[in-house]
Amino acid sequence: MNPRHILPAALVGTISTFSALAFTAPALAEAPAQVSAGKVNVPAGTYELDPTHAALLWSFRHNGISNYTGRFEKVSATLKLDPAKLSESSITFTADPRSVQVAFPADYKAMHKDSPYGSFAEDISRNPAYLNADKFPQISFTSTKVEPTSATTADVTGNLTFLGVTRPVTMKATFLGEIESHPFLKVPAVGFAAEGTFKRSDFGQAENYVGDVVTIRFDGEFVQQVEKK
Repeated sequence: MNPRHILPAALVGTISTFSALAFTAPALAEAPAQVSAGKVNVPAGTYELDPTHAALLWSFRHNGISNYTGRFEKVSATLKLDPAKLSESSITFTADPRSVQVAFPADYKAMHKDSPYGSFAEDISRNPAYLNADKFPQISFTSTKVEPTSATTADVTGNLTFLGVTRPVTMKATFLGEIESHPFLKVPAVGFAAEGTFKRSDFGQAENYVGDVVTIRFDGEFVQQVEKK
């Protein structure tokens, strides 16, 4: 497979600041009993994405015959949540394009002897024809409007910055559930999924064996940030 046949995109999401939440879980505790999947009831406040329970996937048509999928391993998000006024909530999100992962079980170097990159993932990440991560080391999304569409769903519109270009993108977010107290951190936690699409051409990428439309899928858990006294 020639790497120039695959042009990954970037993300989006609903969702700033990369926060490394280190979860040192002793022995596995019993699953919390107070899991709720109805209306959002956790306290208002700032919630940070738990990077150990998050996934950001992208996919697009390849050669017009299949959907090619990859993911970003390093993502972060800050959610300002107001359950009483969801429309006043906001989210910022970042992804590191150098952390892209794709399936490539073959011997990349044997198939691409002239490539300066050590793997297909590195090619996608650093190649100026693709994510160009050396020049643009961050992909970000900052919400500008949250429009609830039901008790558990909302359209989240925001500015996606990719390859130095910023364009509006709308994601459809779904509330998945909440717990009053995280089993290890002892603070409220909440989970969301989001999905949306955008066009690569809007960010200056030419079509090259892959479709113009990119689908983004995000799943993640957020834990409330409590000021230390």
